[in-house]
Amino acid sequence: MIAIKVPPLGESIVEATVSRWLKQEGDAVAAGETLVELETDKITVEVPALKAGVLAARSRAEGDVVAVDDILGQLDETGGVVSLDAGTAGATGGDAGHTPGGPPPAAPAIPAAESAGATGGDAGHTPGGPPPAAAPAIETERGVAPAARRTADEAGLDIGTVTGTGRGGVISKTDVVNAIAAAPAAAPAAAAAPAAPAAPVAPVSTARSGARETREKMTTRRKRIAENLLQAQHSTAHLTTFNEIDMSATTALRARLKDKVEKEHGVKLSFMPFFVKAATHALKAFPLVNAQLDGDSIVYKHYVHMGIAVASEAGLVVPNVKDADTKGMLTISRDIAALATKARSGKLAMDDLTGGTFTITNGGVFGSLISTPIINYPQVAILGLHKTQDRPVAIDGKVEIRPMMYVALSYDHRIIDGQQAVLFLVRIKELMEDPASMLVE
Repeated sequence: MIAIKVPPLGESIVEATVSRWLKQEGDAVAAGETLVELETDKITVEVPALKAGVLAARSRAEGDVVAVDDILGQLDETGGVVSLDAGTAGATGGDAGHTPGGPPPAAPAIPAAESAGATGGDAGHTPGGPPPAAAPAIETERGVAPAARRTADEAGLDIGTVTGTGRGGVISKTDVVNAIAAAPAAAPAAAAAPAAPAAPVAPVSTARSGARETREKMTTRRKRIAENLLQAQHSTAHLTTFNEIDMSATTALRARLKDKVEKEHGVKLSFMPFFVKAATHALKAFPLVNAQLDGDSIVYKHYVHMGIAVASEAGLVVPNVKDADTKGMLTISRDIAALATKARSGKLAMDDLTGGTFTITNGGVFGSLISTPIINYPQVAILGLHKTQDRPVAIDGKVEIRPMMYVALSYDHRIIDGQQAVLFLVRIKELMEDPASMLVE
């Protein structure tokens, strides 16, 4: 047996939550195949199988908090996936030498082989006897993982209609789930008459959704986000100042460039790279906004790792565009797009999330008109962007309709004075209202 352990999780991270098991006990796995996903406060860590075999035991359940080197389960490296007889004992590889129809071995190699018949797919088959006539031919040609059989039986799906994508044509649970999703209406029609009672599943779901209260345990990431936000509020002299930007010039420049940039460089030009570029210029002019406090010392950062807040299903994350102050608009655009994709797919690496010196958050994409963002501690300032909205403004003594955006700078008043904060936002405003000046350097 090989112990499945919690791997190193990254700098300063000592615990994680078991987010999702991708394999059931008794499932055959290939070397390198992901067994379980762990969620930390920053990233999702995939734990792969070190060798091919069978998942013999799961020691930790989904939702459990685990530490580095804790044992998550056991992998039987002697197991493997072979062709099945109707009893599915070979599905886990513990009976590779058993000839279908011949006498069963004295003792099965692993418990999963015994449980395979309990899924309801082969209740009437006596070990050692001939396979039942109703067994689909596909099961005698390639393996079916026990979890796949259970899922198919529960859904009333004929396992013989599923195409396996595993090694050697093995049918996995994922294959069954995909088959059910691809033909949701066909499954009940294909099921035999006894499977008809499965239809009342909907009322159960409706009853649950109608509950007046539900309780859900906070994930490790959500708890850590909450802790960090409270720490930012309690550990800093938090203050916010506002300004507004006429987005006419930036909107016009982006409109002229976006099609050409996408066609020639494959980059979708959004407004965020303009703000990142403007912020790097303003941070050079006001280096305290890019600094950090360490006890009674101020640490000045002579580089800009620009944090971009990204909303994902797992919670808010802030990946960083490294050395944004040295990059051009196209490179910044590519980096932002790549980080956003990785964030939403849970593929961010620890390096993507550490070392940030300043953060931009854009509530405008969700329709926010104005807000007071919370500092991304231990940074000392954060820039909040909002919805661009047509509003009447006075221009040279005349009222005109312009696309206007409110911007907010939350900052730590312990080291940043109000004057510096206001002038920082004014510099952002000047650059965004004359974006060509950022492109000529």
